[in-house]
Amino acid sequence: MLKVGLTGGIGAGKSEVSRLLVECGAVLIDADRIAREVVAPGTPGLAAVVETFGEGVLTADGSLDRPGLGSLVFADPDKLAALNAIVHPLVGARSRELETAAPEDAVVVHDVPLLTENGLAPLYDVVVVVDADPATQLDRLVRLRGMTEADARARMAAQATREQRRGIADIVVDNDVPLPDLERRVKDVWADLVRRARTTARDDEGSGGRSGERPEEGRPAE
Repeated sequence: MLKVGLTGGIGAGKSEVSRLLVECGAVLIDADRIAREVVAPGTPGLAAVVETFGEGVLTADGSLDRPGLGSLVFADPDKLAALNAIVHPLVGARSRELETAAPEDAVVVHDVPLLTENGLAPLYDVVVVVDADPATQLDRLVRLRGMTEADARARMAAQATREQRRGIADIVVDNDVPLPDLERRVKDVWADLVRRARTTARDDEGSGGRSGERPEEGRPAE
């Protein structure tokens, strides 16, 4: 099994890259999706969130008001830390369950938005960073997700910097490009991951080491 950590700033297009990797054959473990599951109505996770932030973070039907909670925590580092302390352990436990259930020879892609911020790079054999210019991220958040510019900037500011993400990358995927170009680049990344998986299996190294290479489509990551 090759364990891949996939990350990128909000609005960088990480979800599109993960979708394309699944089309290539990857097993995807999506931390965002799991984060929704662990705070679904009736879960201990949601009860803990309500206890910490109050019933004002609930919608009329008793589910979590994610946009409202997001606006609250991304403007306050302490509140964001409190939310992460609730959600992250639950997401980690569920992710490990799904990884254990994957085939032994799978390329397992963990889509983890806060991989850089939480120092999780050593957990993976390969780290793939989806990169985009901050102006591109801002435009996508406002134009495609309907965020206000202030909210979008606050969410971007709460994450690691572009340089910090690139600093932990084994592979960098430039997503300031049209979709056909991105599709080509992801296919190249997939070929690289398959090669690494075969090398790992041949050398009987399992998932215990990270490669020292840091190519960006065959070139060193900056």
